[in-house]
Amino acid sequence: MARWSSPKDSPLEAALRRNRRWIVNNQIKRLLLRFPSRSAPVRLLQSRFKTLDLLGRAANWLRKYPSCFDIFTGDGPSGSGGELCFGFTKRMAELVDAEEAAVAASEPAMADRLARVLMLARGRRLQVSKLAALRGPLGLPDDYLLRVLPAHTDLFRLANPYPHRRNAAELELLRWVPSLAVSAVEAAASTTNSLPRFTCSLPSSWVKSHEKMEDFNSTPYISPYSEDWAVPSTDAEAEKRAVAVVHEFLSLTMWRKISVMKLEHFRWEFGLPEDIGRLLLRHPCLFYVSNRYKLHTVVLREGYDVSELRVKDPVVAAKDRLGELMQEGLHEYNQRRRAANLENKRRIGDVDVKKEEEEPEDEAARLDSAEKREERRRFYKVLFGDDHQ
Repeated sequence: MARWSSPKDSPLEAALRRNRRWIVNNQIKRLLLRFPSRSAPVRLLQSRFKTLDLLGRAANWLRKYPSCFDIFTGDGPSGSGGELCFGFTKRMAELVDAEEAAVAASEPAMADRLARVLMLARGRRLQVSKLAALRGPLGLPDDYLLRVLPAHTDLFRLANPYPHRRNAAELELLRWVPSLAVSAVEAAASTTNSLPRFTCSLPSSWVKSHEKMEDFNSTPYISPYSEDWAVPSTDAEAEKRAVAVVHEFLSLTMWRKISVMKLEHFRWEFGLPEDIGRLLLRHPCLFYVSNRYKLHTVVLREGYDVSELRVKDPVVAAKDRLGELMQEGLHEYNQRRRAANLENKRRIGDVDVKKEEEEPEDEAARLDSAEKREERRRFYKVLFGDDHQ
């Protein structure tokens, strides 16, 4: 796929940066939750460090977040001897429990969300192996099948149409649910007793984009939910339906975003065009495409107010509190490290710390700028001779 993206939107980029920041620690959290004691050897984390795209020592990473992780030896924090282990701090454990409670309370909403995704799909079924890629965006825990299926046997069924194939199990929706077959666009229109239409979330100064959206809305809205699933016959209708499907799918995600690569994995199931990237870029009023971290991500613009989600699911709010604790721990670590570095410099006499700390910032900046100007003048004098002005 070519390197393409939307014109940079700084607030949305900030939202993506904030969400991305804690992925590694969330994976470490999930690793600890697999152990009944919620503790594990540091060597186990070290063995998986490369899969987390990290280098260095795992213990050093854990020490960067003292408010989140405890490092100890033996079988517990009070143990003596034994190998190095790590676990949650008390505050982190409380927030993890709060997140687990939020996930448990959201199981009915989780089932509805899963049913809607299956209603978008061809044949109202999706491979379980493919659904695994949507666990994060849809807010599904690792054991979502064990949570949802036993309580909704009338709605979902696991089927294996190809027993001789590996990972061929499919999750099937057993019946159509009319009350769920209402898209976010249709729900918004019902509140104002108007016809369903897309809304442009760009500033009014984007005149051409607003005009294109008005033209796009001149034809009737095509619902992404259809009991008799079929791709429209004309190109215009196919594009209208494809935009509606992507818009609705993003509305179902927890953070109103997903990687374009994951979306492409469901191109056949959702009846999307082969070049999804161009489809997204043709509709900047609705979608923002970022290439941050060299990973293309599509964001639903109307899902955000500047850089904050307009509507936060309770699970998202719980995860945000975890993120705040991680940020607090990182800040504490950086402060301690900075203080230790200054103390070392003072001890070996490399810098007069007291004088450095008392020097006014604006005066220091002025002197630094003057030194740089003098350095540049001398450089050009040597390079070009006395004729350079």
